[in-house]
Amino acid sequence: MEQRNAYFQLDVQENGTFIKLFPPKAGGEALKVREVSRYLESKGLQEFDLKELDRRLVMAEPSKLCVGQSDGIEINEKMDIDVSVDKMTATCRFYPPSAGGQKMDAQEILEELQSAGIRVGIIKEEIVRFVKKRLYCTDYIMAKGKLPVQGKDASIAYFFNTDVTLRPKRNEDGTVDYHELGNISHVQAGELLARLTKEDLGKSGADVFGQEVKPHTVKTMKLLYANNITLSEDGTELYSQVTGHASLVNGKVFVSNIYEVPADVDNSVGNINYDGNVYIRGNVKGGFVVSANGDIIVDGVVEDAVLRAGGQIIVKRGIHGMSKGSLRAYGNIVCKFIENATVESGGYIETDTILHSRVSAGTQIRVGGKKGLITGGTVRAGGLIEAMTIGSALGSSTNIEVGTDPAKKERYLEVQELLEKNKKEMGQIRPILKTYSKRIAAGEKLGADDLRYVQQLAAKLQSKQTEYDKFQAEFKRLHMAVSQSGDARVKVRRTLYPGVVISISDVSLSVRDERSFCQLLKRQGEIVIETL
Repeated sequence: MEQRNAYFQLDVQENGTFIKLFPPKAGGEALKVREVSRYLESKGLQEFDLKELDRRLVMAEPSKLCVGQSDGIEINEKMDIDVSVDKMTATCRFYPPSAGGQKMDAQEILEELQSAGIRVGIIKEEIVRFVKKRLYCTDYIMAKGKLPVQGKDASIAYFFNTDVTLRPKRNEDGTVDYHELGNISHVQAGELLARLTKEDLGKSGADVFGQEVKPHTVKTMKLLYANNITLSEDGTELYSQVTGHASLVNGKVFVSNIYEVPADVDNSVGNINYDGNVYIRGNVKGGFVVSANGDIIVDGVVEDAVLRAGGQIIVKRGIHGMSKGSLRAYGNIVCKFIENATVESGGYIETDTILHSRVSAGTQIRVGGKKGLITGGTVRAGGLIEAMTIGSALGSSTNIEVGTDPAKKERYLEVQELLEKNKKEMGQIRPILKTYSKRIAAGEKLGADDLRYVQQLAAKLQSKQTEYDKFQAEFKRLHMAVSQSGDARVKVRRTLYPGVVISISDVSLSVRDERSFCQLLKRQGEIVIETL
């Protein structure tokens, strides 16, 4: 048996107008009372019992029901047009004529679609299909809009290492290989650095009414580059002009010559201030300064020297700072060990040991290897500090802080001091002005010097008040940042000793008992310790 939806037909007789109900066949769709009643009302037929009509439809049997009086006029075949919300599809549904009514031909169906404003994508084959075999109360898709051809975003492929978060490789025994880091991208003169695939804007389509349907907006890009680089004539490829080091900073390609020191940085070399990257094959002796806009790599040891890098710092054998040495990098720092030094990173820090040092990182500090030890000093990170052991059995003063970018935390403390200073200075000025105000209120006439002095004090107070208000606003913003810890935590893979002070944002905890294999995080305003 062929599938067919349920449908209905009007029968116009002298004694009234009746509706014939034909049930579905072979799993076709049943009629809904709302559709039938809406059709009857459109023909001015309203004298029917809606509940009875619904009951007849539910019965799903052939049935006949009076729906109104007869005016003797036969009813023609009817077509309803429904256009989708996106105007990309026009669906037609047909209702049969009464016994003496007229059927629509293909041309009439086409004209009715056009009179409804449908101009694009009319499917004439579907019209013919209906005319050849009329199925009523059945959806026919009579028109489909022309979909737009979606374009593609522009993209850039880089042919050098752009991953500045590479970490040193860990050996099976837990040690770290600081000699094979792979963080530096060496390039040769003439080497292809990047290739731009330009955006494809796509092609507009049209809805069934002929209105333009535009493709999605695509992302455009262009190659950004600095010195020592050649751009191809078509603007799609970058080539290195020199042999050096390639890096990607904020979407811009840089190629820098590498300044190589074959031995130690000592009296024979002096301080180094270089625009690119610096590679030191020996040690950096005490008292010397190495500054680079790019990366600094040291194969040996850094003594009580100063290293400043616009990129990363890699010290393969560590730093003996002797309380004077420091490393400061805008990017990441990888160092075998850190001892009696100040180390500041805008990214992460990876090391085996931190002893009696001031260490801060914008994101994470991971202290791994066999020892994985943090003892003494202050260690700060924006998100995570992870070590095997923190503190010592001797109770060395060790402060661990997470939850806020260390730079923000420093500024927070600085602004707090400035507020106190301003408050104190205003507190010294106000009583003096109050004394002069009382003298003036008592009718005393101030001399020129006194008057000038009062005016100067009033101006100074106003200036201090303005400064105080500015610092107060900054303090509130920083306080909010310091108070929000997010996912900040401290992980201890082996032992956490008593005496260590843990701070997560604005909450602190002094560890009283030795703990093992745990993590500390902030929950509901308190620091909690969980077992790993």
